[in-house]
Amino acid sequence: MNTNIAPESAGSVLLARSRLTNGLVWGFHFIGSEAVPVNDPHSDERPAAGGLRWLHFSSADRGSQRWIESANLPKLVRELMLSHDDHHCALVDEGYVACVLHDFERKFDGQDTPSVGTLRFAVGDGFMLTVRKHPLRCADVVRRRIEEGARPVDAPMALELLAGAISEVMGSVLGNIEAAAERVEDELLTDDLSPNTSELVGMRRRTVRMHRMLAGLGAACRRLESDTELPQPLLPAIENFAQRIIALDQRVTALQSQLRLLRDELDLQAAQRTNRSLYVLSILSALMLPATLVTGLFGMNTGGLPWATSSFGTLAATLSAFGAAAAVYWVLRRLGFVRL
Repeated sequence: MNTNIAPESAGSVLLARSRLTNGLVWGFHFIGSEAVPVNDPHSDERPAAGGLRWLHFSSADRGSQRWIESANLPKLVRELMLSHDDHHCALVDEGYVACVLHDFERKFDGQDTPSVGTLRFAVGDGFMLTVRKHPLRCADVVRRRIEEGARPVDAPMALELLAGAISEVMGSVLGNIEAAAERVEDELLTDDLSPNTSELVGMRRRTVRMHRMLAGLGAACRRLESDTELPQPLLPAIENFAQRIIALDQRVTALQSQLRLLRDELDLQAAQRTNRSLYVLSILSALMLPATLVTGLFGMNTGGLPWATSSFGTLAATLSAFGAAAAVYWVLRRLGFVRL
């Protein structure tokens, strides 16, 4: 059964406020090829055999906290879902895998933001729970893929779907930064364009943030892979997620190197422009120095100055100043200081 799904950001929040009082943003019961919407998380806590129940809550609603507190989940998993700690974390308890991960937020009107939010999830046999405070991009990707026909009927498929959504968001953000870096590089290679250095600084800041996010995701995956209590059916999905994170982090590292080279090239061009300006000012100063000396000599108003009584005195003094400047210019050309 195909289910039309509204975006999480605006429509689903209005739906949750108008129809639900339990903090549920969206939920589905996956049975075979069907995705049955869940409006009441208290009904049918577990799906039938071979199915999966996925509930996505907003932690900003007290109803979601009450539901999690009363849910049939291991104690450590409930505590992690209700915790206010935003650091990356991963644990395995009584067959459940629970994690705290980071993702980029999205405004309620659907507009992307550079802010980073926290996603908490717990996955077990036939059950997937995701909790966020602000709308996240990965949740919208999950909903879109469900609308397109994705049917995670078990825990490994649900974890794979969530991991793929997070990877898609990270790849999309990284792709935008890479495109911006290529545009800056093209401007740098064009003589008549000067790249915006503040944009370059912003890109470096975003890559540093992404590297930290990916490092946290990688650490969580390594923590789960090394846990002997990890359910074996979930291991391939976690390993695939770890490989995606490594590939994304390699792209981030390469992009950081490219941005450093661009910054070095910009600094070099700025230094060259400064040197050219100083060179021109130095030549002008050297040319004007003898002329200044001549005009200063004739401006002393003392007796015995040359051409003081001549009607051509001013012209002679002017020619002397220009002659001195020309002589200095000839000397600088002979010494190689003036390059045309």
